[in-house]
Amino acid sequence: MTPATLKTSGYLISTVSVLLLGAAAWPGAHKAGLIPALILGMVASVVGMAMRWLSYEVEARAKDKRGEPPT
Repeated sequence: MTPATLKTSGYLISTVSVLLLGAAAWPGAHKAGLIPALILGMVASVVGMAMRWLSYEVEARAKDKRGEPPT
């Protein structure tokens, strides 16, 4: 398994975990009127993971262009 595959798999697993935790928190957030905060937090977490994954991809492509070995 390549490092890129591991990173991608890790971010996908983290995204699923955010969705599962959000689903578990939904009833309590609904009762407390915090659904917007819950959704915003979930979206922010997933977007942050996507940005971090994208940064690895951009870095890997730049190294590839320079002829450096992948890390």
